[in-house]
Amino acid sequence: MRAFTTKYQNLVFSLCLKMLRHREDAEDVAQESFLRVFRALDHWDPSRPMKPWLLTIVANRCRTALEKRSKLPSQNDLAIELESERREHSKHEQQEVDIAEELDLALGELREEYRMCFVLFYQQELSYEEIGEILDRPQGTVKTWLHRARGQIAECLRERGVICEASS
Repeated sequence: MRAFTTKYQNLVFSLCLKMLRHREDAEDVAQESFLRVFRALDHWDPSRPMKPWLLTIVANRCRTALEKRSKLPSQNDLAIELESERREHSKHEQQEVDIAEELDLALGELREEYRMCFVLFYQQELSYEEIGEILDRPQGTVKTWLHRARGQIAECLRERGVICEASS
């Protein structure tokens, strides 16, 4: 179990952090996810790849955590909002724009399913089929969500002045 955890801990934690956007929540959900995986190992079909099965469990745990969070206002949400506002104000004072930070802020503005799709495709480098299995959605829906996520991120980055309109 230790070797399994070591092999997948960065993958699991990074997905949790991207989805939940709060380190402590991501750590808790990552730990819960591993517990779920260990309890459900006898249900895993060894003829199928481990990574999509594992990420399905992680994605479901993240969704559950986000759902719980949305029902109760928390200090975490306020802290995230204040940090986002602080970044926005300080951004105008900076000469150079930190693209990674701006992309992270833009990701935070996406709907949950768009963000999950974007992270699974670009960060985890999963195929449409694998993402569809993880999110329990058809490939066409995954493609649509990914297309919309890219468009919304581009628009957000344009509004922030990070990218410019292409000249004709």
